[in-house]
Amino acid sequence: MTSHQTERGRAAALGRTLGLAALPLVAWLGWTLYSRLRIPHDLTPPPALDAERRTLDGRAGPVNVYVAGSGAPLLLVHSVNAAASAYEVRPLFEHYRASRRVYALDLPGFGFSRRSDRDYTPRLMTDALHDVLDEIALESGEERVDALALSLGGEFLARAATERRERFRSVTLVTPTGFGKNEQFYGGFGSTRGRPGVKRAFENPLWAQPFYDALASAPSLRYFLRLTFGSSAAVDEGLLRYDYPTSHVPGARHAPFSFIGGLLFSADIDRVYEALTVPVWLAYGTRDRFTDFGDLSNVERRPNWTFDRFETGALAYFEQPGPFISAYDAFLRRAGAN
Repeated sequence: MTSHQTERGRAAALGRTLGLAALPLVAWLGWTLYSRLRIPHDLTPPPALDAERRTLDGRAGPVNVYVAGSGAPLLLVHSVNAAASAYEVRPLFEHYRASRRVYALDLPGFGFSRRSDRDYTPRLMTDALHDVLDEIALESGEERVDALALSLGGEFLARAATERRERFRSVTLVTPTGFGKNEQFYGGFGSTRGRPGVKRAFENPLWAQPFYDALASAPSLRYFLRLTFGSSAAVDEGLLRYDYPTSHVPGARHAPFSFIGGLLFSADIDRVYEALTVPVWLAYGTRDRFTDFGDLSNVERRPNWTFDRFETGALAYFEQPGPFISAYDAFLRRAGAN
């Protein structure tokens, strides 16, 4: 082989290498253009629940809450993810509105609550719960509240129940965070597991929107729901259909970026869980792909805590509403809540 042929071969190989290296950049530029021109960012989703809607403007700014039914107050709190909303507690809301005064809020940054670019923290989310508790008190006086929260929402509910324990009759944590194997969180009071710099990096205007659009794309939403429910067959199609419009409204990316950056996870949550004095029911699904519940040692022997597991994904009441509600009602009776 001549030197000319060798150089030409090297040049061709270099060209192929550079071409392969450029593929991710080309793909990203293409996605960025698609994000800007083709993906909607100003959708208006329908209400997640067929109920009265109120806007509370208190500690946490404008917070949307759905209200229905009459009777003893019941507060429902959804989880945190790219498409979170009160739809996540819909089966429970629809069931208990026949016998209870049910309140279900959209946490700050989600649903019809304010979605501005601000600091999303456990303090903000807990304050939103206090705002709803104040609203409940206006209607129910001193009557104490039964409250149920899903996943990371359970951390906010637990904190609220330690700060205003006189307002609670019982607390239910459905597939809550913070109980994974080898997870111990005894950090400083009010500290989080995140870093503000991570959120700032995600919020860079050069890539913030296209990155979020990839996270909130229809295939991505289905993928994460499959992990949440534990299988594709178990995914609730109504929840999936609602996830897309509620994740494509102005400002939808800000709270999820705080979630991804760890800023909504409490570094002191074991202290908070252990400080709960009201009756607590921890219910979890065995097929949940995000929390393994490998360590309940700090609470499993506490007399005010009881536990049930379901052969479901994280949202047991979607897959097994009858058994879940029966178990919940039994807990409420044991707690003297009814």
